[in-house]
Amino acid sequence: MYRLRNVLDETVIVESPRNKVLNLIRKMNPDVFILGVVNGAYTAPFFITRFREALFHYSTLFDMLETNVPPEIPERMLIERDIFGWEAMNVIACEGAERIERPETYKQWQMRNTRAGLRQLPLNEEIMKTAKERVDTCYHKDFVVDEDNRWLIQGWKGRTVYALSTWVPASLHSDGSHR
Repeated sequence: MYRLRNVLDETVIVESPRNKVLNLIRKMNPDVFILGVVNGAYTAPFFITRFREALFHYSTLFDMLETNVPPEIPERMLIERDIFGWEAMNVIACEGAERIERPETYKQWQMRNTRAGLRQLPLNEEIMKTAKERVDTCYHKDFVVDEDNRWLIQGWKGRTVYALSTWVPASLHSDGSHR
C-alpha cells in the first residue's frame, strides 16, 4: 500500500515505470487490485509548486499528530523525524531520480489506471458505512472518511491525505482494445 508514490514517473523517464507497473498488473489479470495512494500534488518538477504542495500536505500530517498523539510518546518523534521529516526533506531538497517521494492525487491515479486498461470497481456500501460510523464514534471530529468517485478517501480537516480504490483488468474486445 502507498508504495507506487516511490516509482519514477514521466518527469524523470519518458517511458513511465508507473505505467509499466500498471500494465504488468493488468496482464497478470488479478481478481482485484487494491490501490492505496498518498494523495499528494507535490510531484511537480518545479520547485515552488512542489514546495507549496508539500507544505500543505506535511502541515496537515503534523497537525493531525499534534492533535491526537501526546508529545511525550516516543513513537511520535520517530514518525515526525524519521518518516514524515525524511519524506519532506526528500521532496524539497532532491531533484530528478534522487527525489524518491513523488505522489500523485487520486484523481491522477484514476486517469493513469484507466489508460492502463484497468476498470474501477464500486466501493462496498457496507464497508463505507462501517468506516464512517467508526470514525464518527471513535476518532477525533476532524478525521474524514468519505467517498469520491469510487474512492474511499481519508483526510484531516477537509484535506484528503490518503485514498483507496479497487480495480480489475478491463475486458478486451476481439480487436484487442479495452472496454
